Amino acid sequence: MTTERSLRARNCSALVLAVTAVVLLARGLSAHRLDEVLQAARIAIEPDRATLELDLTPGIAVADGVVVDIDRDRDGSLSADEKRAYVARVLGAIVLELDGQPLRVQPIAATFPDLAALRRGDAAIQLQADAMLPPLHDGGHQLLFRNAHDRDVSVYLANALVPQSDRIGVTAQRRDGGQSELTIDFVARPGSATSTVMWLLGSIAGAAGLVGLLTRGSRRRTLGGEGADSIAALRSV
Repeated sequence: MTTERSLRARNCSALVLAVTAVVLLARGLSAHRLDEVLQAARIAIEPDRATLELDLTPGIAVADGVVVDIDRDRDGSLSADEKRAYVARVLGAIVLELDGQPLRVQPIAATFPDLAALRRGDAAIQLQADAMLPPLHDGGHQLLFRNAHDRDVSVYLANALVPQSDRIGVTAQRRDGGQSELTIDFVARPGSATSTVMWLLGSIAGAAGLVGLLTRGSRRRTLGGEGADSIAALRSV
């Protein structure tokens, strides 16, 4: 009975996290202005790593500045080297700390839309990175995320994703006023034979569907679109 109550409590907490992520994302999309870069970060904590997903969506008034920052040779196209250098600059301004100890953030993949879509302000640059975690003792931990990239022209969103492993449970999230900094309180638990992965995946899928309904009709449509160019395996950056 105790185990069943504990599992039910974990499921309720996961649902709260999923709904919170949807509400924050919807608010950020509706508040995004043309003269700002919206940087939306999502962080997933698993027993061995923390994964960061970051979308950078420049408004039409600042999009040219973002393009110039990437296209350093001004030839009107983005080379692989220019993309890698931009990813390195973005991630270089991001801090991840576990219990006060810095973590090494490594790029995994990046997707850049075509420049025309970027300049229209209706497309996002999508980055993914991760940081390996040291062995976690059972009990409470804190993960700190801080984003200082393009502070002068950016607005920020930051949120924890629902963990896929039942060994990790997010218990609280604390943000600074601008959401460029997020502290995630979580607990690490011993391995369990009973997994809630399928339930959690269902929650995430439901949350994603709700986001789609909330953002339908928004001026920002498909992120990337035709001409989007993916770069995988950026660990050489």
